[in-house]
Amino acid sequence: MTKNKMKMEPETSFIKVFGSNPVMKVLDFLITFQAFDYPLTEIARNSEVSYSTLQTFWINLVKMNIVIKTRRIGKSNLFKLNTKNPAVQQLIKLDWNLLKGVEKEIAI
Repeated sequence: MTKNKMKMEPETSFIKVFGSNPVMKVLDFLITFQAFDYPLTEIARNSEVSYSTLQTFWINLVKMNIVIKTRRIGKSNLFKLNTKNPAVQQLIKLDWNLLKGVEKEIAI
C-alpha cells in the first residue's frame, strides 16, 4: 500500500472566504509571498495547482496587470504580484482585514 504524502496546510482566511479554486489558491500564495518572484513551476507547486491548470488562466493575470514579469533566469521567466496595481492593493488590504477578523475571533 502506498502512502499519499499530500501536504495538508491549514486553510487561510482568504481561501475560506473565496473558495479553494485554482485562481484563488494562486492569488493567496502570491499575496502571502508578495516580496518574492517565482517561476511558474514554483507558483503552481506552492499553490498546489497543476502547471497545466495554471497555464489556463495565467495569461489573464498578466493581461490584467495583476502579476508582472520581473526577470529571466536561464529559460525561466520569474513573476510576482504587481503591488502597484490598485486592485491588487485592495486584495492585499482585504487579506489583512480577513486575517485581523480571525485574530479577533481567536481572542474572544
